[in-house]
Amino acid sequence: MNRYPLWKYLMILTVLLVGLIYTLPNFYGESPAVQISPLRASLKANAALLERTESILKAASLNPEVVALDGNSVKARFADTDSQLKAKDVLHSQLGEDYVVALNLLPRSPQWLTNLHALPMYLGLDLRGGVHFMLQVDMNAALNKALESLTGDIRSALREQNIAYSGVSRDGKLVLVKFRTAEARSKGEAEIKQRFSDYVLSSKDEGGEFLLQAMLKPQAEQRIQDSAVQQNLLTLRNRVNELGVAEPVIQQQGADRVVVQLPGVQDTARAKDILGRTATLEVRLVDDEHQISAGAAAPFGTEMFKDREGNTLLVKKQVLLTGERINDAQPGFDNRNNEPAVHINLDGIGARKFKEATRENVGKRMAIILFEKGKGEIVTAPVIREEIGGGRVQISGKMTTEEAQDTSLLLRAGALAAPMEIVEERTIGPNLGADNITRGFDSTKIGFILIAFFMAVYYMMFGIISVLALGANLLLLVALLSMLQATLTLPGMAGIALTLGMAIDSNVLINERIREELRMGITPQAAIHAGYDRAFSTILDSNVTTMIAGIALFLFGSGPIKGFAVVLCLGILTSMFSAVLVSRAIVNLIYGSKTRITKVAIG
Repeated sequence: MNRYPLWKYLMILTVLLVGLIYTLPNFYGESPAVQISPLRASLKANAALLERTESILKAASLNPEVVALDGNSVKARFADTDSQLKAKDVLHSQLGEDYVVALNLLPRSPQWLTNLHALPMYLGLDLRGGVHFMLQVDMNAALNKALESLTGDIRSALREQNIAYSGVSRDGKLVLVKFRTAEARSKGEAEIKQRFSDYVLSSKDEGGEFLLQAMLKPQAEQRIQDSAVQQNLLTLRNRVNELGVAEPVIQQQGADRVVVQLPGVQDTARAKDILGRTATLEVRLVDDEHQISAGAAAPFGTEMFKDREGNTLLVKKQVLLTGERINDAQPGFDNRNNEPAVHINLDGIGARKFKEATRENVGKRMAIILFEKGKGEIVTAPVIREEIGGGRVQISGKMTTEEAQDTSLLLRAGALAAPMEIVEERTIGPNLGADNITRGFDSTKIGFILIAFFMAVYYMMFGIISVLALGANLLLLVALLSMLQATLTLPGMAGIALTLGMAIDSNVLINERIREELRMGITPQAAIHAGYDRAFSTILDSNVTTMIAGIALFLFGSGPIKGFAVVLCLGILTSMFSAVLVSRAIVNLIYGSKTRITKVAIG
């Protein structure tokens, strides 16, 4: 009656053994390491880079525990953080700007576990420490940028088709094109309609001029805003790659916000500086026709910016070139004055636009403006002496070597489609993270011990069996989270503690049902059998309803709520397995082989 076939015992044993193997890596901890990754797609992490890394560390008298290839990077593990920091500095200076040398943490798991793909769970920001940013995208700036670009493109299109027009300007969200004749307006309308399908055109006559108004369609406006967020996400990922942070979290939250989490980052000041800066580059013409008077507003179609010496320059609003056209940017030195500079390579479209702009404006001054945190600063404003082709541009202007390196990093990582502002910032130190881990594990451990004590006292042998099943439940839950490479956070640890409390409920139901059957005078063997069978439907119902709540939390929650929901749902599955199958298997082994039982130890 209370016996399992051999295959069922073997299945339970196999599941528990697999659970033990995939839980083990979480007990070995992590060690400080240095990660070397190629900066360019043309470079690869291979045996040559591995050998070079080993020789550099050996020459510096640094002895890593392990140096190995891992995907497209080389990782060197050290015994302490002092050696890790020294190794980072040495490798950074020796390998140069072609490689990113970043601090990391690697698991200490034995190789045989790694070969079985048994890896520890990732630790979230609140456990490992690091930085958290919430950034908000300036949607109005994205739309303004698109409209400014449209004004320049309309001018070029009309000029190419030899269509006479008297001016192109902006009025809020409207782009106004002025023509002298109705015939020219009709030709212009046909050309603009053909080239710019995202805009609604309308005609208007005013003061003897024939106007054509262009306004963005609502769906196009939404697409531009969505595209701005997506491009900013990509740019932020590139910047994080430049920083070499391991296991970053970069995701959209809501319509216009982006969350950036960098768990385990040790150089928090640099991470904040690089990600917090929103550098974009714009090339415009200097307006030398108007004079600037103190306190006066800028004339229509112009803006005022200061250069690095504090002088105010009047610059036209029309943007000739943006940072989107940058293929590469490297720090270097000015060939003439040997001062720090940034050398920029433009893509095909950017090279053509820059060539046309310099050809048409020889003798005029061109301002290269660097925008950071919404504020523009003129880096340099040289006079255009001749047409510049080839797509190579150099910017310099009283910058330090470090400024040149940071500026090139930001430009190389990609231009932001729209400015972003940090609206929330949290820094969690590694000591606080370690304290959170200790408290989380201590609370789970104390809770387990108290439950075990109560069950053993109240249900005696069946209580001890329930505790063993509860231990199996915890083992399987941690193993599943490790297999899925889930990120464990404080809410996740709360989910584990809650799962323990819920899992023991199932065994309480079973034990109470067995007690009830015994009170009715049924034999112990029959009572055990009936207790498990009749309690199963109640256990299933309660777990299904909780699972529905967990799925709802996962679908509609975000961030930590989703992590809690994942742990809760997995805990329900493991508790069903352990409470029903594992505890029943132990009971069957103890009582199933006995033909006559007069009493069972269930309190």
